[in-house]
Amino acid sequence: MADISAKEVMALRNKTGLSMMECKKALVETGGDVGAAEEALRKKMKGKMDTRTDRVAGEGRVTIEIEGSKAAIVELRAETDFTAKNDAFGSAATAVAKLVVAEPAGEVSTNDAMSKVVDELRISTGENVSVARAEALEGGTFGSYVHHDGKTAVLVQCEGDVPHEVMRDICMHITAAVPRPEGVTRDDVPADVIEKEKRLAKEMAMEQGKPEEIAEKIVEGKVNKLYEDLALLEQAFVKDPNVKIKELLPSGTTVKAFRRWTVGETATAEAAAS
Repeated sequence: MADISAKEVMALRNKTGLSMMECKKALVETGGDVGAAEEALRKKMKGKMDTRTDRVAGEGRVTIEIEGSKAAIVELRAETDFTAKNDAFGSAATAVAKLVVAEPAGEVSTNDAMSKVVDELRISTGENVSVARAEALEGGTFGSYVHHDGKTAVLVQCEGDVPHEVMRDICMHITAAVPRPEGVTRDDVPADVIEKEKRLAKEMAMEQGKPEEIAEKIVEGKVNKLYEDLALLEQAFVKDPNVKIKELLPSGTTVKAFRRWTVGETATAEAAAS
């Protein structure tokens, strides 16, 4: 029997939202293969569980800075929630974001000026403060939303003259939407996500004894539903489910890209139109 650690069980629980017992059992049955265990659990639960659960693993805050046609999003980390909520920490995060927005578009590494801001905060708090990640974006217009606790923030990059209130509504939608959008359009949804859903849907249909042609129609329906769930512009607006996000946008405009960051996530939640 595979030696399954509590850390591995917790990681799977955070991804699936299922109980520790269910997750450990799945890991044991798959020999510790996390990917196989997740797929086995999805199949067992008929794909109804939420696999988009935020994976928060630390303290800090996410800050956004917008200056004209440029924007920056920064995650500043700390050891305790007390420090992360401190005004000085918020000011430092803003200072770092202002430095990041001046950098070329793309992922931004910590430079001397940013390090100086962080070092001063380390001295004053006695904690191991760090810039966990930072990115600069350029072009078009920007909208943003930072959740009241500072732990989740969304930055939207648009093409065309999109009203500020519309961009903010879209940002708030991205913050709250379940499942979380994986791309701006259908074409941006990762191919491996679609292929995995196709395989799972077909296996389930065949196990139910469905004829091949019926199974294919079921798969097609599942994939179309997945696109509606995961492509931002196809999603139903959280404030009004009768309206799709693309219908909020004025004619001739669109969303070019978005970033949704939560403190402690192992990967950025981001998407960009191809």
